[in-house]
Amino acid sequence: MMLSLRSINQFYGKTHILQDINLDLPPGTCTAIVGRSGMGKTTLVNCIMGRLPINSGSITWQQAGAPPANLLLEPSETRAAMGIGYLPQGRQIFTQMTVEENLLIALLAGEDRQRIIPPMIYQLFPVLFTLRQQRSGELPADLQQQLALARALVLQPQLLILDEPSEGMSPWLEEEMGNLIHRLNHDFGLTILLLEQRVSLIRRVADYFLLLHCGRNVAQGDMAQLDERMVSTWLTV
Repeated sequence: MMLSLRSINQFYGKTHILQDINLDLPPGTCTAIVGRSGMGKTTLVNCIMGRLPINSGSITWQQAGAPPANLLLEPSETRAAMGIGYLPQGRQIFTQMTVEENLLIALLAGEDRQRIIPPMIYQLFPVLFTLRQQRSGELPADLQQQLALARALVLQPQLLILDEPSEGMSPWLEEEMGNLIHRLNHDFGLTILLLEQRVSLIRRVADYFLLLHCGRNVAQGDMAQLDERMVSTWLTV
């Protein structure tokens, strides 16, 4: 497994947020973490990224050809250099900087501090090349999302974590995002962990799912097992 979580428990004060979460990410697959808002999806990813401590459990990371590593022993700022890319909810780009400056800053998180944006970034997002000297805060929302995703990819990670990438998107843009996720997974071989509420997108791109409700994984398995009864019970607002 590329990433393996065992019995993850996390508290906020005395409130038990995550309760005995288990998750495996096989290399080259796309796994969706699904659930309504406030069910613990982003908290779980913040634990993976080292932004929140866990109270008990283990997180093991293994790159191709390397021995397993205890991710809990690594500081949060090393995750990108270790091969984990992250697109946070809300994009969090530097709006006063240009498109190119946002990408160059992301490169600084790498071990070799390279200063060259990989050609694949502008191949995937050609419009960003055209607008590379434009201040990112002036971009429309869909291009800001492209920039945030490009920034997560600039170190060419092995695992890409996407937190609500379709948030606020029209159905057409959701379809474009689905096409991109599918391409990254199948053509570039990226392992993807997708946090998402839109079942239509999840069913298009994911191989496996983990369903969270009040911090518990109430169901998980192949995507075919996420049936309409489960959707209406746990996901419909």
